[in-house]
Amino acid sequence: MKDLLLIAQIAGRRCAFPAEEVQSAIEISTITPVPGAPDYISGITAMRSQTLTVIDCRRALGFDPDQWALDHRAIVVAVDGYSYALRIDAIEDITGGVAEPETIPGGFGPEWSRVATGLVETRTGPALLIDLAALIADPDALGAAA
Repeated sequence: MKDLLLIAQIAGRRCAFPAEEVQSAIEISTITPVPGAPDYISGITAMRSQTLTVIDCRRALGFDPDQWALDHRAIVVAVDGYSYALRIDAIEDITGGVAEPETIPGGFGPEWSRVATGLVETRTGPALLIDLAALIADPDALGAAA
């Protein structure tokens, strides 16, 4: 995988997002709660007059969000025509992959199994390659369907 990857930390783990799937990185100043939304949806925010659904990636994966410091920035992505701001621990860098993603014997751990498509070696070290659609999908609905 020689493509560019945005490297970020989620729940203390290095994660890679294909740079072509990332629209931008923004600073989040205000998040408006959405009544009745699942707990992994922090609310909505705006970017250049566009409404973004704010996803807390740690909650979406089943982690306690208070265990790690939260970055004031978010990664903006679009999935199926909808725009999202992904709250993460930290944005590290944009770098290139140096090898194809590999599976790990024993998996990535129960929290990561539905969103990680492989471990990719980058110029700055290994990172889990994240499937954006899986990360944004409602984890409770997926569990009920299984």
